[in-house]
Amino acid sequence: MTGPTDDHDPFVAAVKPLVDAMGGEMVPPGQAGTDDVVLAWEGQDVVAVRLPQLADSLDHILLALERKRGVPLSELDRKAKQEVVRILEARGAFAVRHGVETVAGALGVSRFTVYNYLNRST
Repeated sequence: MTGPTDDHDPFVAAVKPLVDAMGGEMVPPGQAGTDDVVLAWEGQDVVAVRLPQLADSLDHILLALERKRGVPLSELDRKAKQEVVRILEARGAFAVRHGVETVAGALGVSRFTVYNYLNRST
């Protein structure tokens, strides 16, 4: 989370892990833009969430998967790469323009290989 919000507010603390997992940004409600989501608690605007662009979300998801596994995705074995592709497919990664190319680059494989992994999971 970035931005000048009150991290000691229990509501902000409660939603912070979700916003971080999405790659979002928390800002004061008064700084909310038209595309931001203002979260209210007990009738009071508490925080605004600035959602990431879809392409940024894919990069964020890839980095999170890499951190979770503890090694670059390109160093995973074939079976683990297939699992990553299944996870990404479930999260809508291939609906993003150039999603296959982005994932292929992160995994260190060709687009053709990613398509093969996708075909195996169906």
